[in-house]
Amino acid sequence: MNRIEELLATTKLNDMMHKKDDDQKTTVLWILAIIGAVAAVAAIAYAVYCFFTPDYLEDFEEDFDDDFDNDFFSDEDEVQ
Repeated sequence: MNRIEELLATTKLNDMMHKKDDDQKTTVLWILAIIGAVAAVAAIAYAVYCFFTPDYLEDFEEDFDDDFDNDFFSDEDEVQ
């Protein structure tokens, strides 16, 4: 009978030790899940911001290119 009690005590001790490891694993898993969710929300917010922000530089470049092309080349420089 002493042998069975020893075996049961050892089994309970092993269960307690493994349960502590499982608690640590679930805690790490929850932390990583929260960090992933925050990163996903930030990425979506940035994508929406970039999509709705107007591109003012594009309008400016079009006007500048037209003036530059006319001033740089003259009619005398053309090759016939």
